[in-house]
Amino acid sequence: MKLRFDVNGQAREADVAPRTTLCDFLRDHLGLTGTHAGCEHGVCGACTVIVDGCAVRSCLLLAVQANGASIVTVEGLADGDELSPLQEAFRQHHALQCGFCTPGMLTTLHALLSDEPTADEERIRDVLSGNLCRCTGYIPIVEAALEAREHYAKKQGSKAG
Repeated sequence: MKLRFDVNGQAREADVAPRTTLCDFLRDHLGLTGTHAGCEHGVCGACTVIVDGCAVRSCLLLAVQANGASIVTVEGLADGDELSPLQEAFRQHHALQCGFCTPGMLTTLHALLSDEPTADEERIRDVLSGNLCRCTGYIPIVEAALEAREHYAKKQGSKAG
């Protein structure tokens, strides 16, 4: 089945079997391996990507269901070789250890902070409750998100003005 997407700002086309998950499509057809296939049941959050502005589990969504959508993966968060402010905050706060959950954490938080740039610690923790991390204990992840809020608030303010 011929599908069209906007992935990380680039128009992409591909022939995909109707049963292919969005996660498998991104990894196997486009080579975007930052999207991790973890539990493949939508529980762990490692496969989270942003589809039309919403954080979704790409292991639960068929690629055909995202036909025509705008998709952002962890690879699309950076500006070329420069880390995004959220990624930089993760680096500064050591908000990753093994790194397996990191792409899903970053895309989940990017979607949240894009919509709610003043999200408080409780809200951030609530949204992250759908992403599993076995290494960090979440404290540095939450600290990084809190630090990155300022960037998202400025970005949202410049859109309003």
